[in-house]
Amino acid sequence: MILEEFDFNKEAIINPHDCVEKIEGMPKVAVACFEHKTFNRLLDCLECEQVSSIKNANGAEPVYKTIYKDKEIALFMMDMGAPGASGDLEEVYAMGVDTVIVYGSCGVLDKNIGDHSVIIPTSAVRDEGVSYHYAPPSDEIKANVKYMEEFTTLLDEIKCSYITGKTWTTDAFYRETREKMERRKAQGCICVDMECASLAAVAQFRDKACLQFFWAADSLDGEEWDQRSLSSNVKFDEKDGFSRLALELAVRIQK
Repeated sequence: MILEEFDFNKEAIINPHDCVEKIEGMPKVAVACFEHKTFNRLLDCLECEQVSSIKNANGAEPVYKTIYKDKEIALFMMDMGAPGASGDLEEVYAMGVDTVIVYGSCGVLDKNIGDHSVIIPTSAVRDEGVSYHYAPPSDEIKANVKYMEEFTTLLDEIKCSYITGKTWTTDAFYRETREKMERRKAQGCICVDMECASLAAVAQFRDKACLQFFWAADSLDGEEWDQRSLSSNVKFDEKDGFSRLALELAVRIQK
């Protein structure tokens, strides 16, 4: 089967270092967000310098550098979906970043998980394609293998509640059928996303780190889809709080 054709060779025909240059003085830690309005509000709160960009046929996303609590941190907007997000991660690593902290929304498979709760994935069901090019075939992949303890310690210190568990990564959000959702719940998944398995695989393949966390948005656990506060135009304070969490973690892992 084609998904079993994993190649361990780290040199490909086209490599990230063929497309981007390593940047002198690039911060070793980056913060990335999937939601553009949340990301733009983060930029508005900081003094940022553009140091590069991630380019594709749709345009270019700037990569910034800022100083937060005396620590240099890179900032960029992560593309949505496994292929785009994984390409972004590859290029930022090639620029000189070692650790990326990325956050965004997810759907929940348990309606009892409160709207905008913090969810930290511990593993991901690989129901997408990218991860199979970065890791041998398996149903699941571990997530957040580095800096999980640092993040949960931070959350405990500031008394921010959170949930840990397995996520279902799928790149076909219009094919999240009731039957598939029930199977993923039976496997232990508490939420669904589009990128986690892929980003985890890229980070592990490149011997880098990628800490991922979500905020709970829509719910698939009901007779009908419940959008709850999925929109980018609501609950700004909560979403800005997630940006601060990412920055605080970026500082902590550089101590």
